[in-house]
Amino acid sequence: MDQNARAADPPPVVIKKYANRRLYNTGTSSYITLEHLAAMTREGRDFQVFDAKTGEDITRNVLAQIVMEGENGKQTMLPVPFLRQLIALYGDSMQAMVPHYLEASLAAFAKNQAQFRDTVAGAFGGAAFAPFEAMAKQNMAMFQAAADMLTGRAALAATKPEAKGEARGGEPGDLETLKAQMAALQAQLDRLSK
Repeated sequence: MDQNARAADPPPVVIKKYANRRLYNTGTSSYITLEHLAAMTREGRDFQVFDAKTGEDITRNVLAQIVMEGENGKQTMLPVPFLRQLIALYGDSMQAMVPHYLEASLAAFAKNQAQFRDTVAGAFGGAAFAPFEAMAKQNMAMFQAAADMLTGRAALAATKPEAKGEARGGEPGDLETLKAQMAALQAQLDRLSK
């Protein structure tokens, strides 16, 4: 994010945590829960949590508490080997680099996730199914022609001058169009697999 975008962002919501473990949102003048803070995080709303008595910024501790409560649920995100490695890095000479590495890794993951969503949305848009629709129409025409031949309707249609174009199975350029559409679809699939 550039400096102009940061300057336009609203200031973080100030949350006060009291000794009784209650959280107070000073923006809405109401008490909230950790789940409210988790929802704010998912929405991209920034907040800071301060100890009501000392004024100390305890945002990191509260965020860690939200993560740990999430890990107590049925669907966890932090595998045991990862947690062991993370604990082993405390006190290590590389400890100072870990936060920057994790932040950069998660930022790259979020960027890749957004690109993947855009690609999937583009791939499954209406235009992506056009080649399949053309193939379905061609298959139906071939099936109809075969059915007509078996029932004898093809012989009747061939004797009528206006029906000769239909018995041919469509216009001559349909096959080339279908080949071009299939090549475009294959190229798109190749890009998705990279």
